[in-house]
Formats: sequence, structure tokens, C-alpha cells
Amino acid sequence: MSRLVVKNGRVVDPSQELDRIGDVAIEDGIIKELGKNIDATEAEAFDASGLVVAPGFIDIHVHLREPGFEHAETIETGSRAAAAGGFTSICCMPNTQPVNDKATVTSYIISQARQHAVVNVFPIGAITKNSAGEELAAIGSMKEAGIVAVSDDGKPVMNARVTRRAMEFARALDIPLIQHCEDLHLSAGGDMHEGLQSTRLGLRGIPRSAEDVMVARDLILAEATGVQYHVAHISSRHSVEMVAMAKQRRLKVTSEATPHHFVLSDADMRPYDSNYKMKPPLRERTDVEAVTKGLVDGVIDAIATDHAPHPGAEKMQEFERCPFGIIGLETSIGLALERLYHSGKIGLLPFVRLFTTNPARILSLSRGTLRPGSAADLTILGLDHEWIYDVNRSPSKSRNTPFNGYRFRGGPVATIVAGRIVWRAGA
Repeated sequence: MSRLVVKNGRVVDPSQELDRIGDVAIEDGIIKELGKNIDATEAEAFDASGLVVAPGFIDIHVHLREPGFEHAETIETGSRAAAAGGFTSICCMPNTQPVNDKATVTSYIISQARQHAVVNVFPIGAITKNSAGEELAAIGSMKEAGIVAVSDDGKPVMNARVTRRAMEFARALDIPLIQHCEDLHLSAGGDMHEGLQSTRLGLRGIPRSAEDVMVARDLILAEATGVQYHVAHISSRHSVEMVAMAKQRRLKVTSEATPHHFVLSDADMRPYDSNYKMKPPLRERTDVEAVTKGLVDGVIDAIATDHAPHPGAEKMQEFERCPFGIIGLETSIGLALERLYHSGKIGLLPFVRLFTTNPARILSLSRGTLRPGSAADLTILGLDHEWIYDVNRSPSKSRNTPFNGYRFRGGPVATIVAGRIVWRAGA
């Protein structure tokens, strides 16, 4: 029998509205007991004095690139980056090669994760075949194989009729539909947010209406079908307002925000630096403020990284030619602590909820809690832990980030998956 006791930590668990000093006892990968002065005799002990002990953090939006793009990332390297970022569970998007649009690909991802991943990996299946937006994928067989949601992330489903049918299937199978909200006709040819900064830099713009139009359309369809609908990487102030209105009308709608969309604006971009090119693009300061307020008010349910690795040979090109996306697994918690918790905008319980209880609820994952009998996945945080992010030491295969050299106050100190310490700061 394996036994681990995490001692003297500030145990914070939103699923139990718990915030107190205590111990967590783990046996054979399962939470055995919460309490004080738990006997650690014949057990491995982890001294968490001065640290926060939380349920394992969950990232519901990650690109692992395997199969097909292993030069950018693999399930193994992506999972190690997740562990170094404090995440115990990650959900991988289907834009691989081949696309995860059938049960055989889903089964392959799950098999590879069991063999090589150091964190839990939950696949998300494609909405349409080859994510082409024309014909529905084998959603039923993929669910049987283990997907937790469907999405064509990176390639929005432009056809409203196909979207409606997909929503009906998703509702019947009781899984959420996650949409990358972008009207491709409005965003065509754009490289950054359309506004004063794009004009100054002479770059083609992507208007916020490209996101807003798709959110509006999908909310209408979500109401008609009753599907559980999730807006990925929300970035526009108008989209946040529409999601808030949908929630007031009690639609089954949720959303996520990435740290780069509530930390950076288009005015923060280094001119023509491809590490600042992502989709949705960095928007104006008013949008950043709206996304932040959405997280504080509970309109936005979760923080997700949209970890999108690209190798240097692809990313370090001219701004107009390089692909969209940045890595984010290792910087997410630090950025969120800085902008939400240390700024006084949000307390520790609701902060942890954005990474645990809410993501688990959105995707119906049996994670995000420290209740006895649950899986022993824990994230240990140091709220005042000072560190500098060095991307060249990242376990990820890719280096595309605007946060290299960033000095953080607060972040993960250790990551425990199934009762095993899979990462520890400085180790």
C-alpha cells in the first residue's frame, strides 16, 4: 500500500467550501482523510506549511499535437509541461493529423496517455469529419471510446445547419459542444485585432464582430436545441455581455478565458513579434477589462490556457506568415494569481474554483475535489512564491510565448497525480 500525507497546508476546496489549515492523507491514489495531525508514520510526508493545498487543477483547452505533429508537442511532453504548470488534468483538442474524428483516433490518444502522460488526459472529439465543417463526425462512437466533449477548435463550424445538428447530437449524448467563435468571412486575412494598433503597424485586422456574430448565432441555436454550449477563449466585451444575458435566461451556457486575454491588450504587443500572435487576437484594453470582470462576476466559468505549441521554424517567421497560438501551461496560474488574486479582485476560494470545480462541472469530470474517496490529484501553490519563467527550461517542445523572462509572484510548487508527486519546483 502506498501512502502520502500532505501536512500543515492551507486546504482550499471549493467543492466543500473548505478553507482551513490541515492535512490530507492519501492511500493508493485515493483521498483517504482530511483533518489535523494525521499520523504520517510509515508514509511519505510532504510539508505544505505556508502553502495552499487544492484539488488538482484542470485545463479544459490544450493542444497536444499528437498524432501527426509530434515535432511541435507530444502527449508526453505536453503532459510534463502541464505538471510543471500545476495541472493534474488536461483536455486535448482534436486538431491532430489525423483529426480526432473517429473512435480509433480517440482510443490511440487514450492509449498513448496511459503509457506516457504524467497527468490525466481527456480527449475532445471533432464536431465534423476532418473538422471540415460539412459532415458530422462519429460523435457517438467517440463518446464510447472516451471523449468528454466535441469541438472543431481552430476551425469554427460556419454552417448553421450543421451546427444545429451537432448540438442535437451532443444534447442526446449528454456532452457539451465547444465552439471556437469566429466568423471566417469577417476575420479573413487578419493577423491581429482590428483597431488603432493594427493601423499603426500596417497589419490586417480581425474585428471583434467576427467573434460576436458567431456567439450570437450559437446562443440562438443553443436555446433552440437545449445543448450544453461552451464558448472557448472568449475575448470580446460584447461576447461576455451576451453570455451574461444567456445565463440570466437560464440557458446551459458556459465559457472560458485564457490568461493572455485578461493580462495583455493589443497595445502591449511588441511590434511584429510573432509570440504575440494568437487567435482570438489580443484585443483592446476595454475587452481585457470586460473579460476580467466576467471572471470576477462568474459570467466566465473557467480559466483555460489554449496551450498551442509551434516549433521555432514555423513560429519565428514574418508576422503575417506565422501560425496563430502560444504555449501557456506553465504561466497560467502565475498570471491568474497576479491579475485576479493579488490584485484583490477575487478571493482564494473563487480563484481555485475557476481551475477545479467549474472545469470539472463543465465536462462532467470526476475530478476537482478533495472529498474522501476521490482521486488523489492535488495542486500545491505558493501564493508568494517568486520565480522567473525561463521558456528554455520548459518540458514543452515549443518555445512560442510572450512571457519568457516574466517575473511571477505566486505559482505551483508541486503537482500530485493519483497520489504520486509528478513535479516539484526546483527538483
